[in-house]
Parts: sequence; C-alpha cells; structure tokens
Amino acid sequence: MSLILVTGASGLLGLNFSLQFAAQHEIIGVANHHPEKGGLHRLAGLPFKLRQIDLAQPQAASRLIAEVRPDVVLHCAALANIDQAESNPELAERVNAQLPGEMAAAARAVGAVMLHISTDAVFDGVHGDYAEDDRPNPLNVYAATKLRGEQAVLAANPAAIVARVNFYGWSVSGQRSLAELFYNQLSAGKTMFGFTDVFFCPLQVELLGEVLLRMAQKGLSGVFHTVSSETLSKYEFGCRVARLFGLDASLIQPVSWKDGGLKAVRSPNLNLRTARLAAALGQPLPGQAAGLARFHLEWEQGLRDFMQSQSPV
Repeated sequence: MSLILVTGASGLLGLNFSLQFAAQHEIIGVANHHPEKGGLHRLAGLPFKLRQIDLAQPQAASRLIAEVRPDVVLHCAALANIDQAESNPELAERVNAQLPGEMAAAARAVGAVMLHISTDAVFDGVHGDYAEDDRPNPLNVYAATKLRGEQAVLAANPAAIVARVNFYGWSVSGQRSLAELFYNQLSAGKTMFGFTDVFFCPLQVELLGEVLLRMAQKGLSGVFHTVSSETLSKYEFGCRVARLFGLDASLIQPVSWKDGGLKAVRSPNLNLRTARLAAALGQPLPGQAAGLARFHLEWEQGLRDFMQSQSPV
C-alpha cells in the first residue's frame, strides 16, 4: 500500500481516482473548495481523507508535502475552465504555471513520485497526430499556462511524470466532462451542439486512473500522451454516448466550433500519438468502446447517483 497525495480531489479526475483506489492505497485528498457549489462539508461518505487547503498560497504546497511525506503526488489541481482562464490570466498563471513547479520541487525533496496532469491543449491542433516531442503551440491562456506548468515541473524535478490528458466521467457538478453533458442534456430531451470539426481522443476517467497508477509504479519519467488510442470528433462522441444510453442522437446539432459561442480559441485536431506510453507500459491505450463501456457500467453501478448526492440542490 502506498500513500498517495491527490490535489484537486473534489474535481473530476481527483475525486474519481481517490474513490477508485481508496481500498488499495492510503489516499489523502486536497481541495481548495468544493467546485461550483461551496464548502467541502458537502462531500460526505468518502472512503479517503479530504483536507481543505489553498495550495496557491505561498509555501502551502511545500509545507503540506513535507508534513504528509507521500509516496506519490498526483497533481490534478488546475484552473481548468478555459473561458475563466481567459478572463483571469493572473490566477491561471499562479495555479496552472507556478504551483506545479512548487509541487514538483517539494515532491523531490521527500523522494515522492511526482505525477503532474497536463493537457492535450498545449498543441494548436492544426495538423494532429502529435508526438510528445512535437513543438507545442498553445492557443489560449489555459493552454499556455498549462504548458508553462509542464516546464516548471520538469525543471524542478526531472524525474517527474507529465501526463497530457483528455478525459471524461461522472462528476459532482454534472458539468465537468463532455460525456456527462451529453447524457444530461439528451436525457432531459434538450438539444446540444456537437462540433464536427474538433477532434480529440478522450480517455474514460477510471481507465485513466489505472494507467496513471501503472505509470507511477513503473517509475516512468518525462512527458507522455495519456489519452485514448482512438480519435473522433466531438459530434461523433456525442452520438456514441446517445446510442449507448438509448437517447435521441438527433438532438445533437452538428456545428462548427466557430459557431458555438465560445470565448477562447479551440484546437481543432488534438489527435495525440500514444506509442511512447504504450511501449513503456507494454500494452496499448484503451479505445473508445472500452471507455464508453466503463462509463455506462459506472452509471449502472450508481456512481452518477452518488456524485449527484454530493451536490446540494
């Protein structure tokens, strides 16, 4: 059993990872606040410890890691709302660019494995098929600050793992991933845009958790594309979610992202190569069928209901 410190533990990845591995490892989750809804007191019945700390405060990260002395630091915390980052670049710089380097340095000081969560959006999406060594070209504040976060992590801790991700799953707010947005809108009989010109390779969050833990256990280091091995458009992804749950796919309106009313520029083709990570793990990354099947299984097992029970009306 390892002691794993998970930041952003009330968010989509942090909470799902902590729930997933709480029976196998000692998990200490850290969150600044409960997303969108208020205090951490709203989260109840969790099988892991949860602490409320503003890691953006000076020395908060180093003090926490020196106190806890974890075996693994999974740093999920970020200002991940793209349009919010565009409106508040100073906060995005502090949380997404500076804090990761501080976390990495503190992890190195106690001999912990540092696993930093980055994003596929560091690329501009002009041509797709990106390998880890391809030159990033972020198009918005969120992506630019996440790229600087990668650089800060590896400068402070060359043995760290940087995982560029795109993922989906069930969250407390019901609004943290594209798959649940499609489910919620379509199950309510509401229409939703599906971008036909934005391509990505999202990985279901529980499958992502399994991959991240293997990466830490294998002692990998450097940058890895930690996404699904299969790329598709966001429109096609929505249609697959609809078919999986028996919902009306005709409610999804096929449109260009340029007509979607978005504030920040999007990267149109974020097809990432996963060969480096597949070789390191000795197996390919999961395809979309496996991920969506796990997403549906979690729904059948009541995970969505549990997440919704954590959110006040």
